[in-house]
Amino acid sequence: MNSPEAFPLFGVLPSRSGAAVTASSAMRVPAVRRAVSLISEAVATLPFKVYTDGKEAAKDHRAYSLTHRWANDWTSAEALREQITVDALLTGNGYAQVIRNGDGEPVELHYMAPSAVSVEHDDYNEPSYRVSLKAGGTAVLPYRDVLHVQAIGGVSPIAHAREAIGLTLAAEQHLTGFFKNGGRPSGVIEHPNKLDADAMAKLSASWFKSHGGEQSGSTAILDEGMAFKEIATKMADAEFSEVRREQVREIARAFNVAPAILFETSKATWSNFEQSQRDFLTGTLRPWVARWQAAYTRVLLTPEERGSFYIEGVVDDLLAVDHAARATAYSQYRGMGVMTANEVRAGLNLTPLDGGDDLTNPYITTNAAPAPAPAKAQPEKQPNE
Repeated sequence: MNSPEAFPLFGVLPSRSGAAVTASSAMRVPAVRRAVSLISEAVATLPFKVYTDGKEAAKDHRAYSLTHRWANDWTSAEALREQITVDALLTGNGYAQVIRNGDGEPVELHYMAPSAVSVEHDDYNEPSYRVSLKAGGTAVLPYRDVLHVQAIGGVSPIAHAREAIGLTLAAEQHLTGFFKNGGRPSGVIEHPNKLDADAMAKLSASWFKSHGGEQSGSTAILDEGMAFKEIATKMADAEFSEVRREQVREIARAFNVAPAILFETSKATWSNFEQSQRDFLTGTLRPWVARWQAAYTRVLLTPEERGSFYIEGVVDDLLAVDHAARATAYSQYRGMGVMTANEVRAGLNLTPLDGGDDLTNPYITTNAAPAPAPAKAQPEKQPNE
């Protein structure tokens, strides 16, 4: 089947450059791989926890282990989040099936390949999921039993950026062929006599075999009055430097990350690179965290439980690399009476201390006994007294 309309059914996105963009071919582009790994690994390593309405960790809730520890006996919660996020970035959707016990409580999450799942909607737009089984046939799962995370509109960034990615693939292929020939352009062989098509084809093949590829630069011996004239080229044409940089910028825009995050630092300074790190948290990562929180809540908490429990991805660890800023924030929270010493120690992954649950400002108070008041000085006696 060669119909272009059928390509998307097989995950193939044709581009005007002629390069077919698929999840596999897109990941061969370093900028795409960097963006996908950066987002998916950041989401995976964030701790997701179940909390009570009073901000206490609900460690006894079944969902706590599924989000924070193990999705099933052979897959950690982090590994499942990473794989599903990768699927959402490359195909637009990521799925896992919720396995429940006899009481309807979630006990495991099982990964499902996007190619095996299709989404169906009823007249009220309620989704259900048709899953292709390995043994043959299909099964329909209700939305409560499918953890579903998707990119914006269910369309992957590589679909939106297929032209930029296709151009990058085509440029890489062209550049590879160029330098495979020794980084030297083709040339023109002038012959004093007129040659027929067969003779020209043989002469061209013989020249390429003797002086192309690894033989590039070898000494040529021409006879019959022939002369070789090389076509001049500019170094900028050989490097395609600006074209390649612009494609990285386009891919960065598609994945909603700053170019500096993808190591395109031609216009980066210390200040805007530092700002890029903050923008990654607020502009790139937070939407994905919100999608995961909603997906977890939908399948792991009943409507009744949502009034007493909630699932949150804690992003504090991403700020831990800036030790000075973190220490300043903790100091201010302690001074404001917002955090106790033990809460600060918990944030630093340290054990609690006795008496560390007091909110008293340590910078203006002390636990030492008050100093005794100085004794009043006795007036000196006069000699006549």
